[in-house]
Amino acid sequence: MLTRRAFLRGALAGAASAFAGAAYAFGYGPLQAPRVARYRVAPSNWPKGFALEIAALSDLHACDPWMSIERIDAIVDRMNALRPDVIVLLGDYVAGLHHFATPIPSAQWARALARLRAPLGVHAILGNHDMWDDRKVRRHGGGAAPARIALEDNSIPVYENQAVRLAHGDRSFWLAGLADQYAIPVGRRRWKGLDDLPATLAAVTTDDPVILLAHEPDIFPQVPERVALTLCGHTHGGQVRLFGWAPIVPSRFGNRYVYGHIVEDEKHLVVSGGLGCTGLPVRFGAPPEVLHIRVEAPAA
Repeated sequence: MLTRRAFLRGALAGAASAFAGAAYAFGYGPLQAPRVARYRVAPSNWPKGFALEIAALSDLHACDPWMSIERIDAIVDRMNALRPDVIVLLGDYVAGLHHFATPIPSAQWARALARLRAPLGVHAILGNHDMWDDRKVRRHGGGAAPARIALEDNSIPVYENQAVRLAHGDRSFWLAGLADQYAIPVGRRRWKGLDDLPATLAAVTTDDPVILLAHEPDIFPQVPERVALTLCGHTHGGQVRLFGWAPIVPSRFGNRYVYGHIVEDEKHLVVSGGLGCTGLPVRFGAPPEVLHIRVEAPAA
């Protein structure tokens, strides 16, 4: 039989647990050192004898105090220490917490990212916040966002419906970068995308394997099997995830593409949990991370 004392003890324990969880989510969660999420991906159309290591960063959301320049510097050092063949940046560099933080100017965070090093270079796409943050881009329905200008001023190429062929030893592969799918707000909870997947893949002119960079994973059902691997960010892993399930996911597919390595119809997708926050400075069950991916042919 439940006594009054036992009930009070349980209620106090529950309240203490809830307070501790909230304190973690709002205090330590957003500021914890990012982990390295490691994946080994073996697409069926990847050439035998060709191994490629990729480091990826998404959803930086540079702002004080949650994603300071000092913290970005530490993330850059962590990624360089992975010694990848190529580094890709998956969008959303600008702040997503205007009510809870001070945005860091694009020139400053881009200068910090310019220290990233990889033999095949550093390559970037843009995210929705990079477009939404600039009134001129919103007003004209497109154009060169300040985030793009800042990255290119620091010698980091940005791809919007474009592809580049990279040589790795005696092998080559394509990086195809998609423009943002939710780039221009056009009404209440309605956006116009600037993405053009057919045009992006039309830039691929050889049979070499293709890696697609797309900020939002919503494009994945439309990606053809020709693409060996799709890399995305945007979801923050849900930012709050309970027992592997996220109550709020910024995707029309909900939890289907919220996080991790997903295989559908023999197509491979990796969705990063990202680094920063939007909405509220809170992370719980979805720690900040960078990606380290090894791509190779399936084992015989």
